[in-house]
Amino acid sequence: MIKEATLGAGCFWCIEACYKDLKGVISVTSGYAGGHVDKPTYKQVTEGTTGHAEVARVVYDESLISFDELLEVFWFVHDPTQLNRQGNDVGTQYRSVIFYHDADQKEKALAYKAKLTEEGVWENPIVTEISPVSNYFPAEDYHQNYLELNPGNAYCQAVVRPKYEKFKKIFADRLK
Repeated sequence: MIKEATLGAGCFWCIEACYKDLKGVISVTSGYAGGHVDKPTYKQVTEGTTGHAEVARVVYDESLISFDELLEVFWFVHDPTQLNRQGNDVGTQYRSVIFYHDADQKEKALAYKAKLTEEGVWENPIVTEISPVSNYFPAEDYHQNYLELNPGNAYCQAVVRPKYEKFKKIFADRLK
């Protein structure tokens, strides 16, 4: 069964690079979700005035990869204890957020968050927002496959590539 997940873990370039290489993932589209402006531009979103978060929309085959497995990657590739930021990217547009598409995703996201909290995985509290998906729009074309198309970009070299390489080592058995 083909399903969708919409996840925000800071800059969408980082999570897009990781999710697109997982077995069972059909496509990943960088975009914006959760705001109040229709068809926002990157400039508008980065100004923090639209209410959108940078997200990755993941289309996946549930017979090959589960939503739980997508959540496992989500919690791994960012710090869910940083409120409205990831590293040097600051603002609500970089918030940690799971935009669920149905009741099952909501339940699984809440349960996973509770389990990680109970286990004390992070020293600080998890601040990840769990909300119904709303007002999603794909980002401009130049944001798609960003790491692959812009490997020499300074941000990619300093931030995206190290996260991606760490992800590939940990999840090597799940890569395409």
